Amino acid sequence: MLYRQQLSFEQALQKARHYCAYQERCHLEVKEKLYGFGLRKNDVEDALSKLIEENYLNEERFAVLFAGGRFRMKQWGRVKISYELKQKKVGEYCIKKALASISEDEYDHTLADLARDKWEALDKIADAFIRRQKIQAFLIQRGYESENIRNVVTKLI
Repeated sequence: MLYRQQLSFEQALQKARHYCAYQERCHLEVKEKLYGFGLRKNDVEDALSKLIEENYLNEERFAVLFAGGRFRMKQWGRVKISYELKQKKVGEYCIKKALASISEDEYDHTLADLARDKWEALDKIADAFIRRQKIQAFLIQRGYESENIRNVVTKLI
């Protein structure tokens, strides 16, 4: 059973400000948090509007920072980042802007490094075809595009 706090609108708004100031959040996360504070639909919408107005909540800023962080820290590809942002109900415009913020050179370099590292990790597998399949599956799971994967793996062999 979930424990639900019952806060006044002002108390919930103040907690939401702190929640958003601590780390960038998407609208969905903040909305769920506000409902968790016991606010009703109208109050949640009012609170979201106020947070956006006060610049605590900015979907475009969230998307760009999310994409950059997932790419640099977890080395995710654009497909996986895009999927995760869609799961968080981020708008298509913001997703495109976030993916465009990733440097093409850095993206290609990271993909090549991942492929090379995986190739070396699979050195015990003598069959080049199986090795290639495993690398491709790994990179697809990481969210990279098939065309880019094919180009990088071809250069490895």
